[in-house]
Amino acid sequence: MAAVIWFWRHKTGEAKVAEEKAPRGTIKTSVPPSLGWSSRQRSFTSAPVNVSAARTNRAPAITVPRPSEIASGTNAAIFVARPPQNVFETQLALARQAISPGSLDGMPGPKTRLALMAFQQKENLAATGELDARTRVQLLLAAPPFTNYLVAADDLARLRPLGKTWLEKSQQDRLDYETVLELVAEKAQSHPNLIQLLNPVIDWTNIAAGTSVTVPGVERPPVREKAALARIHLESRTLQVFDENTNLLAHFPCSIAAFAEKRPAGELHIAVIAPNPNYTFDPENFPESAEARELNRKLILPPGPNNPVGAVWIGLDKPGYGIHGTPRPEQVGRAESHGCFRLANWNAEYFSQLSWVGMPVYVEP
Repeated sequence: MAAVIWFWRHKTGEAKVAEEKAPRGTIKTSVPPSLGWSSRQRSFTSAPVNVSAARTNRAPAITVPRPSEIASGTNAAIFVARPPQNVFETQLALARQAISPGSLDGMPGPKTRLALMAFQQKENLAATGELDARTRVQLLLAAPPFTNYLVAADDLARLRPLGKTWLEKSQQDRLDYETVLELVAEKAQSHPNLIQLLNPVIDWTNIAAGTSVTVPGVERPPVREKAALARIHLESRTLQVFDENTNLLAHFPCSIAAFAEKRPAGELHIAVIAPNPNYTFDPENFPESAEARELNRKLILPPGPNNPVGAVWIGLDKPGYGIHGTPRPEQVGRAESHGCFRLANWNAEYFSQLSWVGMPVYVEP
């Protein structure tokens, strides 16, 4: 039976998303013409790519690779390990080491820079956040960048329209994926726009079982040991996991509370790990919601990736606080929650495998 999570909300109401402050710095990358970057950004000796630019709602500035490039990028028999050649491959190489840049999108940004810095610190390199020569030697792409995902009949059977209101969501059997695109993108730890661009001939509104989809080949290290501790850095909005010798096991972007006074600090501990959780909607925690005022009763929302706490809940020993997944992975890394720490579902699941009840979690400025 799925766990029932009593998810606490501050009575200040839904907070507006705070402006994301990007860390300063640059990443120098080499991007082949097929990925759509300007000629000034195709050389490691050219002008650096600004990774602190303000975010927009535009699709990733990446064009579709040629069919021959995708084919060669999926053939393990002829692939030779090499340094990453562009922003996408840099993100992929990091993600394969459980150092997550967030959703793979081929776009330079602060989450990619912070992931690079985490890798550099792990490898005792200068933590510049730039894909410099020494980092390229260490950060190898050891397997083809692309693979094929076959859409299964079970995938199609999972699809559900998502209710628009709390009441409608509570009446569903499961808060699962709405579309095949959403499902495939999450399985590939990727932005949906990237998946669409890699598959320009697919009609995403009419997909049959057996359809082959080109996706990034993300496969992270298997979890062979439990972590010793985790550290959440509020300023950088990251969660890092370490073993007993303080070796980095994983790095994830995370969202934090919108208001500083709602952010916990100091040493906390994991109190419960609940995969596939239910969610309890309490109208008292949503005074700004007309629907909540009208309902005036609690609701139990079923589990699923579009559940408000996503695929897993990791409760902390501070009442009402936890680390959990989210139905909106592209928005992770912001200051927008009521107090909890949000990870992309795939990162929350990986973190849960590393964690254990009683494990310390240090929340630092």
